[in-house]
Amino acid sequence: MSKSVLPKATKPARKTSTQAAALKAQPDADKTLNMILSRLDDMKAEETVTIDLRGKSAFSDYMVVTTGRVNRHVGAIAENVAKGLKESGIKNPHVEGLPNCDWVLIDSGDVILHIFRPEVREFYNLERLWTQGPAKAV
Repeated sequence: MSKSVLPKATKPARKTSTQAAALKAQPDADKTLNMILSRLDDMKAEETVTIDLRGKSAFSDYMVVTTGRVNRHVGAIAENVAKGLKESGIKNPHVEGLPNCDWVLIDSGDVILHIFRPEVREFYNLERLWTQGPAKAV
């Protein structure tokens, strides 16, 4: 008789109280989006566009694309938003692109933020890739 090569079913791991508290403390997508948009407005980000990804993507609910005037402005916007995410309960937002600040990506889980310099944003044109209709300007 041959033995099955499939592993025996195991019980899923129970969530600890620490894990449950961390999930409960994390803000929902709409609150995160509103906080990010508020920070972008405070930092004078330009041409901010919100793309609703619900039903289009499994990895995020919203994508926000915005522009900083120069590298220094892009970096300041990114640092301000990352600080706000941490203050709102998102422990470790993933930030990429800070050394050069041509294009900084901040992944907070439910909301992904792209901050571009104007020339870089025009070159990649993410809004065109992710929207079938017009994107919603904020």
